[in-house]
Amino acid sequence: MKIEVQNVTKRIKDATVLDRICLTMESGTVYGLRGKNGSGKTMLMRAICGLILPTEGTITIDGERMGQEISFPRSVGALIETPSFLPGYTGLRNLQILASIQRRVGKEEIEDSIRRVGLDPADKRKYKKYSLGMKQRLGIAAAIMEKPDLVVLDEPINALDEKGVELVRDILREEKERGASSSPAMIKKNWNCFRMRYL
Repeated sequence: MKIEVQNVTKRIKDATVLDRICLTMESGTVYGLRGKNGSGKTMLMRAICGLILPTEGTITIDGERMGQEISFPRSVGALIETPSFLPGYTGLRNLQILASIQRRVGKEEIEDSIRRVGLDPADKRKYKKYSLGMKQRLGIAAAIMEKPDLVVLDEPINALDEKGVELVRDILREEKERGASSSPAMIKKNWNCFRMRYL
């Protein structure tokens, strides 16, 4: 998969959230977005996932223009901002409901994704009883369970302990080796895109 962001600008009322952003990302590579709070990282990820359209500029996925030839990337898993699930259901049941939309994976793959993030698919606790770290892990499991070509994770290490952070790194490494392109957002001083070499 090849993602090309060309001169993308996004304005909301009088505010310019993204200003002529250009970057190219390809499968098999992990990229990180760095920038201070409010610099537009989440907005760019929303645009790449097809959740919003840019005011100006283009985003193409394998040569197909978002908003014209395609509405969304054909194979994407995303965790944008805070994970949200049905509070009265278990983690497993939530992912089963989500997976039923496209019917690409069954119970075995869903349970495997839950285990990969360090949760127990047999846990009977409802989502509303999950800790913040558990909710974050379930959100990552939802993003990777269908083995998408593009994995977009917005601040994936939020609310995770040291073991959880290492787990996320392992998952990103595994997804990279599988051939997916991943974009986790990091908070740093300057807004730019870089390849994450520590993987």
